[in-house]
Amino acid sequence: MSERVLVIGSNSFSGAHFVDHCLGEGCEVVGISRSSEPAPVFLPYKWHGETPFRFHRLDLNHDLEAIMAVVDDFAPDYVVNFAAQGMVAESWLHPEHWLQTNTVATVRLHDRLRHRRFLKKYVHVSTPEVYGNCQGTVRENTVYSPSTPYAVSRAAADMSLMAFHRAYGFPVAFTRAANVYGPGQQLYRIIPRTVLYFLSGRKLQLHGGGHSVRSFIHIRDVADATLRVARSGGAGEIFHLATAETISIRALVERIALRLGLRFADHVEVVGERLGKDSAYLLDCTKAREELGWQERVGLDQGIDETIDWVRANLDFLLAQPQDYIHKP
Repeated sequence: MSERVLVIGSNSFSGAHFVDHCLGEGCEVVGISRSSEPAPVFLPYKWHGETPFRFHRLDLNHDLEAIMAVVDDFAPDYVVNFAAQGMVAESWLHPEHWLQTNTVATVRLHDRLRHRRFLKKYVHVSTPEVYGNCQGTVRENTVYSPSTPYAVSRAAADMSLMAFHRAYGFPVAFTRAANVYGPGQQLYRIIPRTVLYFLSGRKLQLHGGGHSVRSFIHIRDVADATLRVARSGGAGEIFHLATAETISIRALVERIALRLGLRFADHVEVVGERLGKDSAYLLDCTKAREELGWQERVGLDQGIDETIDWVRANLDFLLAQPQDYIHKP
C-alpha cells in the first residue's frame, strides 16, 4: 500500500509544493485548507494534468470535528501541518488572531491527534522566527526568544507540542526552514514581488535599505526534506533546512535586476524598516544532512530563473491578482 499523507494548509505555497512532491513519490494525498483552492497558477500539483489528490475546505478555527472526521476516514500515516497565520509585521495589528490560529487552534488539533494510534508521524512546520534576533549560526537547541506576536504564537505551539511528546509520546517532529521561494509563491514575497515589479515597470520599496541577511532555499528542496522528516525523522526532533549561501535582501534584489538586464537604481526605492524585523537567521543544517541524508539541489540563480520564467509565463494573469498581503482573521 502507498503511504497516506494528510496535508493541512495544502493551499499554502509550501503546502501545495509538498502535495506535488508527495504525489510524485507515489503517496496517497489528502489536503485541507480554510479557503477554496486558488487558481492553478499557484498550485504546482495542477501543472501536470489531473491527479488523484483530494481536497477539503475546512478551517482549523471552526471545523475541528469535520477535520477529525477526515483524519479518521483517511487514517494517514503522516500528518504534515503547514497551516498558520503568517506575516511578521502584520501580526502587530491583530495579535489575537495570530495566537488564536497558531496556538489555540493548533493545540486543540494536537490534543485530538494524539489519540490516533494509526499516526506514525506528525510533522509541524515551524519557523526560525521563534529564536528571535540571533547572532552567528543557529542550532536546533537554541533558546527561544520570540520578538513579534507571530513568533510568540509559533513558539507557544512548538512548546506545547514538545510537552505532548514528553507526556504522551506524541510522534511529532519539527521543521524550521530558511526563506523559502520558487515558482508559484505568493506575490507579496520578496522574490516574486521583485520580479513582477521589475517586469511591469514599477518601483520596488526596499525596507531599511535591504541590509537584513537571509538564506534562501528552493521549495523543492524543502518539500524533499519535509517528506524525509515524516518518514525517518525522530520523534521530538527539530530539523533546520537552509543553504550554505547567505545574501542580503539588497544583494538579492540586485541579483534579480542583473538577471533581468535592469539597473537596480532605476527600479528601487529605499524606505523605513519594519517593526520587529530580525536581522539574520543563519541555520545550521548539519542534523538534516547527517540524519536524513538530505542535500539541497537547487542553487539560487537557478531558482531565481525558474521564478522569473513562471512570472513571465503568467504575467498578465499575475498583474491582475492582489499583490499585497490580505489578512484573513
